[in-house]
Amino acid sequence: MTTASQEGRPATTIRVETLARVEGEGALSIRLRGARVADVKLKIPEPPRLFEAFLRGRHLTEAPDITSRICGICPIAYQTAAVGALESALGIAVDPMVKLLRRIFYCGEWIESHALHIFFLHAPDFLGAQDAIELAATHRPVVEEALRLKKLGNEIVRVIGGREIHPVSAAVGGFHRAPTRAELAALTEELKWAVDASVRAAKLVAGFEFPPLERDYEFVALQHPDEYAILEGRLVSSHGLDIAVADYEDHFVEHQVKHSHALHSRRKARGAYLVGPLARFNLNFAQLSKLSREVARECACEPPCRNQFRSIVVRAIEMLFACEEALRLIEAYEPPAVVKARWEPRRARGSAITEAPRGSLYHRYEVDENGLILSARIVPPTAQNQKTIEDDLWELTPTLLDRPLEELTWKCEQAIRNYDPCISCATHFLKVRVERG
Repeated sequence: MTTASQEGRPATTIRVETLARVEGEGALSIRLRGARVADVKLKIPEPPRLFEAFLRGRHLTEAPDITSRICGICPIAYQTAAVGALESALGIAVDPMVKLLRRIFYCGEWIESHALHIFFLHAPDFLGAQDAIELAATHRPVVEEALRLKKLGNEIVRVIGGREIHPVSAAVGGFHRAPTRAELAALTEELKWAVDASVRAAKLVAGFEFPPLERDYEFVALQHPDEYAILEGRLVSSHGLDIAVADYEDHFVEHQVKHSHALHSRRKARGAYLVGPLARFNLNFAQLSKLSREVARECACEPPCRNQFRSIVVRAIEMLFACEEALRLIEAYEPPAVVKARWEPRRARGSAITEAPRGSLYHRYEVDENGLILSARIVPPTAQNQKTIEDDLWELTPTLLDRPLEELTWKCEQAIRNYDPCISCATHFLKVRVERG
């Protein structure tokens, strides 16, 4: 609900009780004093899901399947971060083809998630539609291609993971089952089509009109010298950070805010930062494929890109890259000689970061000598971006105060959708402070 003053100007408080086209339950409150923004709150009232708490006491082999339930859109991100952290703790070296297969797995998730966001959650904002159903009436071929792209991403996940949603093949040490070459090769013709479709998508969204919101974000993402980082690398930033994944908690901290069940994350001694496609693109542009870089230039989208509204273009370029990368890796694939490495439990601690569609995802586990989880910490991308989203709104709202209230509200909602927030992912934990008199 929004309110307006009798003069038709923005009233004291603008409220969006339910954010549309985001995953999960969120709300927005902006308080104005005259022509000045007095307060901005991205509210996440969704009940905490306590994943970190109920992982304690479970056997480490259960972690991939449990954590995949955090999100139905990006379960591979949670599975691969969990197995990566536990393999780090136990000193497990996986077969090279297992690493390759995990990267294809992840490409499938990027394709389906980016297609969902670009066409169904975000494009309606730019094309004047309330939702994808309305969009289909005016841009039917675009929506049909979007559905086909998303179906392809889901099919890659199914072939490797056993099913499209919450796949079941990932395991500490590798996979419970690896696909045959023929099973993956069957995807190649559709992936070739998807490369062309992704180029069309990038050129389409590059033609949208973007509000001129330029900010000096601190971009944070994995970086790898030999590839566009998804599964491993060092964590770097545009403001000088360059650390091993194991040092993450020395540099980042979470804290509870009263208006959100999701924790806010900040870089120690610096503050808010940004993870996700825009961060990866700016930090790792050189590792994108040649075609992806060429299309980015054709779309007038090259680093430095500091307008988060243009992240829809970057997602399309990443979707193109994921299609190309899946094709390249399928060509090189051979079933692993060791599908699942043998290992023995031991008391240990390990961590991992992978690049979920929405940004860097951190997992850390401590396990005992019987393989039981003593503690778990999961920092999802949306929690890391919450403060940055609010900062965007602080910057954007004053530029819109002369607009009609409905347009102002729409643009503020769109500024949140720029991040493709996964609110259910972000509310996996809640700190409770008890004060006694």
